[in-house]
Amino acid sequence: MNPGNPAVENTGGSVGTAGGEAADTLALLERGRTLSTPVLRAAVDRLAPPMDTVAAYHFGWIDAQGNPADGDQGKAVRPALALLSAEAAGVAAEVGIPGAVAVELVHNFSLLHDDLMDGDEQRRHRDTVWKVHGPAQAILVGDALFALANEVLLELGTVEAGRAARRLTTASRKLIDGQAQDISYEHRERVSVEECLEMEGNKTGALLACAVSIGAVLGGADDRTADKLEEYGYHLGLAFQAVDDLLGIWGDPEATGKQTWSDLRQRKKSLPVVAALAAGGPACEELGRLLAADAKSNDFENFSEEEFAARAALIEEAGGRQWTADEARRQHAVAIRALDDVDMPRKVRDQLVALADFVVVRKR
Repeated sequence: MNPGNPAVENTGGSVGTAGGEAADTLALLERGRTLSTPVLRAAVDRLAPPMDTVAAYHFGWIDAQGNPADGDQGKAVRPALALLSAEAAGVAAEVGIPGAVAVELVHNFSLLHDDLMDGDEQRRHRDTVWKVHGPAQAILVGDALFALANEVLLELGTVEAGRAARRLTTASRKLIDGQAQDISYEHRERVSVEECLEMEGNKTGALLACAVSIGAVLGGADDRTADKLEEYGYHLGLAFQAVDDLLGIWGDPEATGKQTWSDLRQRKKSLPVVAALAAGGPACEELGRLLAADAKSNDFENFSEEEFAARAALIEEAGGRQWTADEARRQHAVAIRALDDVDMPRKVRDQLVALADFVVVRKR
């Protein structure tokens, strides 16, 4: 089954990226990846064997046998935002590179641990680190990347680096809070929409908020400017996660690199599920009955595609899919409004808007 991009299908034309703008956005993402990757690789090279090799596999630089590879390294949204953040403060994009690398290291620390905790066997169309190298290495390499993030910043030895490290540390703590909430919600029959948004704000919004302020801080921006950029990033993160939640149920595995119905398989209380359970009506009641039974089932791992498809259909019938697409657009709009309070070059603002559009209109 290939349901396409649910975010695109439901935007009604209100959010979109034209061909030329899409090309510009891809160029921004590629710039972030190109400028940050050499510094990222140098940081990873500091790790003791075999952690350096395990990390290189995770980043897609080598295959499971240790041969050079050109694997999918992710969208590079966070590095792109960090470089734009520096330019928003009126300094060269390169000033934001240590921030871009630090945020990317924290992000990948979270991915290594999340894959293990969630039991995910695939990421970016390849076996996950814990599947190839074992759970112990996934934990150790994740911890090492987290430590490297602060090292990359603090070795700059500037006041601005200290300010940036404080923001990164706060964002990291919120990210961990969000993961703890996410795991705890899997074992609850009901989670409120407000609880889900708080969890996703911590798990995704906090680090994106840091990404879009850290370059500005390294460039000497004051706290008010950094806070407003973080406001943009936080709401962008909520939009990003809303789209991820749609893709986690209805995304095309060929695009996402994950199993069909991946979030349903993990009993995730994602936004479409939570919104559907709060909607009321026959579909809501039937969904609630099925999910309550699923939580007690000893045979959940052996459910058929049809059983997961039936649950997805109930979520959609109850309105969870549409509500989540609408929420992605709403958070996108709030993020863009936050930019109105930041004095920055017009070109940089336009690029931040284009990146926000990209986040909401994507297939993976």
